[in-house]
This record gives sequence, structure tokens and C-alpha cells, in this order.
Amino acid sequence: METRSITEVVPKGPRMTEDPSELVPELAEVSAALFKAVGNGSVPRTTISLVHLRAGQLVGSTYLTVLHTGFLRKAGVPEERITSVVSWQDSPYFDAAERAALALVDAVLQPSADGERVSDELYALAAEHYDAKALATLVNAIGQVGFFIAIALIAKPVPGRSFSDPWR
Repeated sequence: METRSITEVVPKGPRMTEDPSELVPELAEVSAALFKAVGNGSVPRTTISLVHLRAGQLVGSTYLTVLHTGFLRKAGVPEERITSVVSWQDSPYFDAAERAALALVDAVLQPSADGERVSDELYALAAEHYDAKALATLVNAIGQVGFFIAIALIAKPVPGRSFSDPWR
């Protein structure tokens, strides 16, 4: 596998030049259903965006990182909170519920030396901060970003472009 030099300029166009949702129109329905389910109001939108930003960081997707950073800025989230998502474990900018949500996405997206990624203890911690509906919503929010991770890493949409137009 060929690797790119750290000084090499990264291409500014997408790897996949056609919008996957135009090629497979059924994806639009799936995407819309995921957004509706996750946006049910049981988990604050900011928490969902923090989780999505963290997922983008964990998988190394500039597109997702830029996208969710932009969403958080538009929502008026202070810059300190946004920039410290990468080091949330020792950041003073997150409450206990947000920390539990960030711990869940870390556990799901990172291998565990102990085998099981989401321990009973972590699940119990999250359940202390989220009722059943909110916890199910949070689980689906992590699944939602997982749905888009494959598109972001394989198709490589252009970071910083409109969410609805990253393919041009």
C-alpha cells in the first residue's frame, strides 16, 4: 500500500465524484430516518454533535471533523469545548452526561485490550445520565455516524463544503 508523504499536498477534490445518494437514491430515505430518530429531543443536539465530532476524530476523517465542528460553532458552542473534544477525558468543559456519551463513542470505535468494547460499567454509567429513550437515541446517534463514516473514509467528500454538496 502506498503512503503519502507528510509534505505532499492532499487532493482538494472528492475521491468519489458522484454523490452516493444520487447513485443509490434509497440512501436518502435511510439518512432522513436516522436524522429524524436521533433528533427526537431526548438527547441535546449539542451532545449528539459532540459525539459525532469525536467519532470523526477517532476515525481520522477531516470531512466529519470539519462538518461537526461547523455545526457546533453554528450552535454557539464555545471554542474551548469544541477544541477539547479530542482530549475530553481531562477537559473541564463537559458535564457528566456528555462525558458518558463521549466515553461510549470512544468504546465503540476503539479496540479494547480487555475484549469487550462497551463494558457493563460503562453502560451503567451512561444509564445513570440517560433514561431508556435517551440512551437508545444515543446508541442510534453513534450508529448514525457509523453509517456516514464509511462514506467519509471511502468516498472522501470535500471538507468544508456544504453538507448537501460535498461532491462537486
